[in-house]
Amino acid sequence: MEKHIGEKAIRNRRKNQSFKKNRVNNEIFASEVRLIGIKGEKIGVMNLKEAIKKAKIAGVDLVEISSSASPPVCRLIDYGKFIYEKNKLIKEQKKRQKTIQIKEIKFRPNIKEGDYKVKVKNIVKFLNNGDKVKITVRFRGREITHPDIGSSVLKKISLELNKLSIIDFFSNRIEGRQMIMILSPKK
Repeated sequence: MEKHIGEKAIRNRRKNQSFKKNRVNNEIFASEVRLIGIKGEKIGVMNLKEAIKKAKIAGVDLVEISSSASPPVCRLIDYGKFIYEKNKLIKEQKKRQKTIQIKEIKFRPNIKEGDYKVKVKNIVKFLNNGDKVKITVRFRGREITHPDIGSSVLKKISLELNKLSIIDFFSNRIEGRQMIMILSPKK
């Protein structure tokens, strides 16, 4: 009795194989290959049919490792185990990756001291977590006629946080109705 594999299962299987598929056994096109043994020892250059025979005798697969080499490099390994280890390595690399997020905190030009301290405390927390921080001073109504007040707020923040951060971008002029500064953590 033959099992029917649904299209969704096939799509999920393809999604899990996020790497380039290696050619196996009869899928290899080259007439000669450079063969590497099961334990990693170099066997040498040989005919493809001989290499496939050696793989069958050893009870493993002939897997093309590097197709761009001349002649292509093939290895005697269990293909299922090879894919499992490759997937495991990819997952391990994804775990080690650190994604940097940009957090945004909005200020007003006439911000009171208590609100200012709370927002600066949050900026310090974000910088300590390794995130970049986008600080926006938003102007409403007639506040836009005093861009010097907004830039003084940004300068005050940058002076207060100069030990923790580096200024990536500092806007001295008003863009739209806001001024922007971007800080990144010191390493």
